Amino acid sequence: MTSAPAPFETETANARDERPQYVLPLVLHLEKADPPARTDALETSARAVLTLLADPRATGEGEWAEAVHNWEDARIRKVVRRARGGEGRKAAELPGITVPGAAAEVRVYPPVPLDGWPKELAKLQVSGTDLDDPDEPAPVADPALPVLWLNPQVEMSAGKTMAQTGHAAQLAWWQLDEAQRKEWAESGFALAVRTADPARWAELTSGRLPLVRDAGFTEIAPGSPTVVADHPALR
Repeated sequence: MTSAPAPFETETANARDERPQYVLPLVLHLEKADPPARTDALETSARAVLTLLADPRATGEGEWAEAVHNWEDARIRKVVRRARGGEGRKAAELPGITVPGAAAEVRVYPPVPLDGWPKELAKLQVSGTDLDDPDEPAPVADPALPVLWLNPQVEMSAGKTMAQTGHAAQLAWWQLDEAQRKEWAESGFALAVRTADPARWAELTSGRLPLVRDAGFTEIAPGSPTVVADHPALR
């Protein structure tokens, strides 16, 4: 688990844009008859990103390390697609990691060039990932549990929000030391995703916690703050 640079903080957007662009594919298993709850999918997406970052294949001399380095050296793009049935089975044959949630299932793949998606993934749909929570998510009672707080004033599709929670988890990962990363990994990357109320959001964004500001490629305006990563080790 080697430390990665944080290009959001150390370089301008223009410098990152001049490099070859890569994207991290995330594929949500989504059957029409039994879709997962929205919060479950958001949490599973974040855990999937962390699982890939911690995987030995993504660090050091691992087989995915070069792709991960190239991805982190430019814009940190993530794209969520959905799959079901036969298309999902074909996508699952590509190298990657499947991460289960309570009912959600997300498969994360090593980064690919922005214009070089494998055909099995390129044909999967991006739009139409509409999910709901049948019940209001319970308040987070454990103060030691990392929470990814969503901006209450920004509306995003489920797929877009899954990418944003993945960004937030990654920003937190970058700021943790080796011992803190190991502890988080050993917990199975336990975390929660919740929507902050306006007063709580103002409090969260006034400190030094990692804050995702969207690049504005899809759905929302560039620079929009979307998620705060409230990891206890970073408070």
